[in-house]
Amino acid sequence: MSTRIAFLKGHGTENDFVIIPDPENAIDLPPTAVAALCDRRAGIGGDGLLHVVRSAAHPEAKEMAAEAEWFMDYRNGDGSIAEMCGNGVRVFAHYLQRAGHVAEGDIAIATRGGVKNVHLVKEGDVTVGMGKALLPGGDVTVSVGERSWPALNVNMGNPHAVSFVDDLAHAGDLFTPPPFSPASAYPDGVNVEFVVDRGPRHVALRVHERGAGETRSCGTGACAVAVAAARRDGADPAVTGVPATYTVDVPGGRLVITEHADGEIEMTGPAVIVAEGEIDAEWLDAARH
Repeated sequence: MSTRIAFLKGHGTENDFVIIPDPENAIDLPPTAVAALCDRRAGIGGDGLLHVVRSAAHPEAKEMAAEAEWFMDYRNGDGSIAEMCGNGVRVFAHYLQRAGHVAEGDIAIATRGGVKNVHLVKEGDVTVGMGKALLPGGDVTVSVGERSWPALNVNMGNPHAVSFVDDLAHAGDLFTPPPFSPASAYPDGVNVEFVVDRGPRHVALRVHERGAGETRSCGTGACAVAVAAARRDGADPAVTGVPATYTVDVPGGRLVITEHADGEIEMTGPAVIVAEGEIDAEWLDAARH
């Protein structure tokens, strides 16, 4: 195998990623190596890593190969494996288009969260089908300091607690997970979104992502917030047959979320490649151990 290991760096609303093109799944990327690559001081730096592999070449994606040629083998910045990343899928698709692997139009991308449909235009924002939201129900409360708010329990394949507040500063520093109750609502932890109104069908959020602290953007969180805002505003596309579209400002930019009558949610936002280069093979080999 060549010792020349290519990488790119990209982001979607400042949710940033190291991109490793590896069509034949030939590069060994254990958690230690991923964490080293994502280290912002000693590595390239990123919230996560997008390992670009052909579905047929990856044991976790072979069954999806007939439906989706490419598999997004996504890793969190600490090296752990994750099912999905909404901002990551947009950047992944943009990379495939830039590299000439796909053309503009509709493409399917395999993820551990299933096959995601993406719409690419020649230039501009990328639209991703994010699936349907589940609303498990039950009363949930989140707290920061002396303040507490009711939260809507929304599941986008991962759990979210969405609270509407008067001021985003009330969310505090978001370094540590905001306490929630009852504990049984989220046995594996939860992503917590604090939301304010900016105008008609226009909201802004801050988010604590479980295991990461506050991040600049969260695609599934933006979808959860749009659904929560729609229900609060009395809009349910499954009942009315009318799609509901919300503009969601995140610290790193802006996303547009549409919930359709069949429950499917689409997210549209930017995808940017900022750099490309080569990883030092000796450094990467040392990082594997």
